[in-house]
Amino acid sequence: MLQFNITIHACPPDIVAGPQVPLAGGSYRTLAVAPAALAATTFDCTFEEASERLEALPRMFLEPDGSFVWTSSQSDRVWQVDGNLYDRAERLAFVDLNGCCPAEEFDRLLAAFGWPHTKLVFQLTREAVVLDEAEFRRYAASAK
Repeated sequence: MLQFNITIHACPPDIVAGPQVPLAGGSYRTLAVAPAALAATTFDCTFEEASERLEALPRMFLEPDGSFVWTSSQSDRVWQVDGNLYDRAERLAFVDLNGCCPAEEFDRLLAAFGWPHTKLVFQLTREAVVLDEAEFRRYAASAK
């Protein structure tokens, strides 16, 4: 089960390795990225395309403003993801996510945003650091 409170961005060009930081009892390699670079980089899909893909997921409840809730089935271990899509200049700009879900369900969610074709970075909201996918998954799997 992955647990998270994050903002997902399409990976900006010229991103570089940042410092190793202690988080939640572990040590994680961060990425150094200028806030302006995150703001200028958009996904390869529109808000509407991402919305249509999300709506195809079972048990997905999506509002026209881009806010959504995705829940487990009654037969699964209980999980829930709350999120919000944001757009800019006709493109999906970033996605806020909070909650937990199994890794395979997280993959289905990311696919709505163009992953794995689109490389992503994950900004931890509370910790204010950016991680690549591998480090984020390691962090989210260990979060309590």
